Amino acid sequence: LDTQRSPNQGGTYSSASVQRGRPQAAQAAAHARAKLLELAAARLGAPAGSLGVERGEVFVTTAPSRRVGYGELVGGRALQVRIDGAAPVKPASAYRVVGQRVPRTDLRSRVDGMHTYIQHIRLPGMLHGRVVRPRGQARHDAGARVLEVDAGSIAHIPGARVLRRQDFIGVVAPREWDAVRAAAALRVTWEEPPPLPGTDGLHAAMREAATIDNVVASRGDPATAAENAAKRVRFAGYGPYQAHAPFAPSCALADIRDDRGLVIASSQDIFACRRGIATLLDMPERNLTVQFAESAGTYGHSCYDDVAQAAALMSRLTGAPVRVQFMRHDEHGWDTYGPPHVGEVRIAADARGRIVAYEYEGWQHNWSQVETTSQLAGVAPAAEWPPVPVQGVNPLVCGGMYDIPNVKLLNHRLPALDWLRGAWLRSPLDLSFAFVSEQAVDALAFELGIDPLEFRRRNIKDERWRGVLDAAAEAGGWQRPFTPGRITGGRVRRGRGLGLGTHLISHGAAMAEIEVDTQTGVVRVLRLTGALDAGMVVNPLIVERQIEGQLVQTASRLLLEEVRFDARRVTSLDWASYPILRMRVAPEIRAVVVQRPGERSTGAGEETMAAAAAAIANAFFDATGRRMQRYPLLPGRVLAALSAA
Repeated sequence: LDTQRSPNQGGTYSSASVQRGRPQAAQAAAHARAKLLELAAARLGAPAGSLGVERGEVFVTTAPSRRVGYGELVGGRALQVRIDGAAPVKPASAYRVVGQRVPRTDLRSRVDGMHTYIQHIRLPGMLHGRVVRPRGQARHDAGARVLEVDAGSIAHIPGARVLRRQDFIGVVAPREWDAVRAAAALRVTWEEPPPLPGTDGLHAAMREAATIDNVVASRGDPATAAENAAKRVRFAGYGPYQAHAPFAPSCALADIRDDRGLVIASSQDIFACRRGIATLLDMPERNLTVQFAESAGTYGHSCYDDVAQAAALMSRLTGAPVRVQFMRHDEHGWDTYGPPHVGEVRIAADARGRIVAYEYEGWQHNWSQVETTSQLAGVAPAAEWPPVPVQGVNPLVCGGMYDIPNVKLLNHRLPALDWLRGAWLRSPLDLSFAFVSEQAVDALAFELGIDPLEFRRRNIKDERWRGVLDAAAEAGGWQRPFTPGRITGGRVRRGRGLGLGTHLISHGAAMAEIEVDTQTGVVRVLRLTGALDAGMVVNPLIVERQIEGQLVQTASRLLLEEVRFDARRVTSLDWASYPILRMRVAPEIRAVVVQRPGERSTGAGEETMAAAAAAIANAFFDATGRRMQRYPLLPGRVLAALSAA
């Protein structure tokens, strides 16, 4: 992909690529087929209506031996076809490949090391670059202000140079290791940043901060309905900052010469990336080409556009091609993190087990819009995204799967600039929403003495939500005999739980089985089952793999992942201070695709994560009889919850 030759179909986010692109691809294929039939009709001397296609060839249906290949028809020329929507698209009933489990063809090169990632690419005559920033970001609006740079501190390193534009500092050298050495050795004095609340004071500070409030959904009178209900539950929960934490640090290459430039980046949106770089360099967008090259998965807006801007700026300042790769402390310390959340839910049911009232209040801050390179270089001050629904309380996850007559969802939006940098992380905020909301649903079922599966089924009318719930429960073995550990006692206790959730449009459900060591506080997820209804699934095998990845990543985020920061800066700068789930403790995974051939294709990249988060949390209660209000479920927090009166 590159911005000069590829159509602008938007970015690869919100699990919308297939949802957006499949109808377009189907139209393109239909028009290409019609054109090939037209060419074949002339070649074979038969009406187009008498022709069929199979395995890359057009043939006469009454004389199958008369056939011609696509390549022969095109003859090495570009196939110019105007897409006007008139060509008939193949109906789902005629699919022979779509809907089948088709293996990927690129896995071998990834396993044997032959796959080319952006980190492998080299440009002729390039320099190697590194950015120089404080170890760990401060408050977003503060950036990092330079007081003094001692260029002489790297004079001993061959070919090393200091590059500066206002508060943006970088180093380059002909050899990569010399660039790494120079970045570590360069002495820079930074201005002390304004205070932060620190990790432990974060959620209280969020509750006390000024907010911009809006009602996301409102119907009926939930307060009155709750007063007259048989059972009521009130529950609050807290989610942390979490990092994208790609295995390979972000990397980009740039060659900016005069008024023309090439940037190679692993951006989710190469056109938005180009726009940001053009603004940074004061260059017309049409003169800049951004090419996509694959990097490690980041599952959201990590540092890929920031490093692309850094490479472009450093190439402009040197007049040479520059390759920039972040160090681990850059990646972890200057990420745009998934924002934290405070949620409070009030839910009530009648004596028949019908939910009659549901209220949810959520506190979270907005996303950052300006990349760190642009901010430090003085091109643009820190800024936040305009408010969009995906940044606030999600009505699909917060009770939206249930048939509830009285509902109120209230969003408390905090300005982005007073906190750490934030942006979308896989299933943005939905893990937090489901962690709070679905625990409240489970707690209400417990108060009523109703099985959690039966309670959910009783309150769901939508057959697609019920379908994924039943699929997850069946595949996970919900109905098999099972005695919760909190009844049997013992040091290690087991529990299981269910959860529902999604991101924007698809339907997800999960079942978890966990064990809790009551002496050490260590929680281990033993088994996770995820079921996903994403409409017409083009390749169920790939979607199964997506579900597997979602479930493993959710287990990691629920058990371990939390960005730590003190009163000044982020302190979790490596894998020791920001651990992720290791393979030796990864859960057994079951992935179920609920195929819906008659429905349009929808997102499949993040839609079971919220459900899995809820299932793990509910399994913890099943094992211990205690509710965890804050994740990740770190041993100290678990022991505190178990010892609470």
